[in-house]
Amino acid sequence: MRSFLLIGLFILLQMMASGQSSNYGKVTVYQDPLVDTVLQQYEILRLKIMGNPDNKAIPGYRIQIFFDSGINSSDRARQARDEFLALYPEVPAYVSWKAPNYRVRVGDFRSRLEAEKVLQSILIGYPNAWVIKDEINFPAIN
Repeated sequence: MRSFLLIGLFILLQMMASGQSSNYGKVTVYQDPLVDTVLQQYEILRLKIMGNPDNKAIPGYRIQIFFDSGINSSDRARQARDEFLALYPEVPAYVSWKAPNYRVRVGDFRSRLEAEKVLQSILIGYPNAWVIKDEINFPAIN
């Protein structure tokens, strides 16, 4: 009787093992079809950026702290940039000109959330500053 029980248990274990071995190592992935779309768009953007050696910027955000036109606006823009850099040396600042205005924009933020966080810390000294979409420099590689 005991041997029949052991043989039955052995056969049962063999059947369970052979049934599981057919599924062993198989993985089924269920994903939203939008994942493929996002990956394709990422690849297009990556090729656009990396494939063009003349491209020195990527889409992002900056904070505009100064905007002026007229006589001596160039000097006032550079002065505003220098004052900002003295207060916040870790945040890059850029002077640009788009006729007829000079402007000073700071930071190279990849997301609006990053820019808003820095904006909150500088609003005391720059109450008219705001976040704006801009072309930013590539992030530094550490």
